[in-house]
Amino acid sequence: MADSKKKKDDSALIGAAEALGSAIGKVAHLAGVTAEKPATPPKRPKVAKLASKNKPHLPRKVKKAQKKTTEAAS
Repeated sequence: MADSKKKKDDSALIGAAEALGSAIGKVAHLAGVTAEKPATPPKRPKVAKLASKNKPHLPRKVKKAQKKTTEAAS
């Protein structure tokens, strides 16, 4: 029995709240009040992918030899 009383009380409160809300909405509509639209987040620019480099891939021994010659020359 307690549950049925609670549901009746809740339904009466819900009905009153809905009636009040609809009345306020009608008055606001007549007054010209509009709901603000949520702001859209700014669009982020796309980040470009890194460009591939056209460097020749030399073996380690060749790289070391080039490094030694440049160090010796300097």
